[in-house]
This record gives sequence, structure tokens and C-alpha cells, in this order.
Amino acid sequence: MPWLLLTGAIASEVAATLSLKGSATVPALYLVVVVGYVTAFMLLAAVLKRGMGIGVAYGVWSAAGVALTAVFASVIFDEAFSPLMAVGIVCIMIGVLLVESGSASHAPVAEMVDEA
Repeated sequence: MPWLLLTGAIASEVAATLSLKGSATVPALYLVVVVGYVTAFMLLAAVLKRGMGIGVAYGVWSAAGVALTAVFASVIFDEAFSPLMAVGIVCIMIGVLLVESGSASHAPVAEMVDEA
């Protein structure tokens, strides 16, 4: 369930960010911007309440948001998407995977203190 909520948070944030760009020509999109960002933060908070670590949740949320926003902006707004940008997105994803892997292999600090 946390991963489904996180997916919703990512989709909401990307929709809000793309709508922010589109609102320059279609002011009605400001409503999508506000609703999208509020929804994204509410869903992200729900993910954290369900126990996902903030480093993992925020890392996945922000990395996926950056990657999807760049790809969709290229498609929707004809913005540049270069091979160098693709390499950067892959590097971000690798970094997030490393953070997630590292968080899974270490006990929380509270557990380490209790053991001492």
C-alpha cells in the first residue's frame, strides 16, 4: 500500500509541475497546480505514516518526479531532452536505489541504542 500511495504522490506532483508550466498560457491550470501539490504532500505524508523511511520515500518521490517531468515536458512542451540529461536521470535513479538498499541493510538508530 505505501508504494501505491507513493506512486499517487509522484503522479500528483508531476501533474502539478507540468500544469505550472502550462498555466502561463492557460491560467485555469493554476487549480491543477494547487490541487496537485496538496495531494502530493498528503499522499507523501500517508506513505511516511505507514512506516516507509523518509530517505527512501523522498528519494523515490523526487527522483521519479524529476525524471517524469523531464520526459513529459519534452513530449508536451517540446523542451530539450538530451542524452546528457538521460545520463543524469539514470545517475539519480542509481543514487536512489543505493539509498534504498542502504536503508534496508541497517537497523534504525533507536534499535541500535536499545541494544547498547
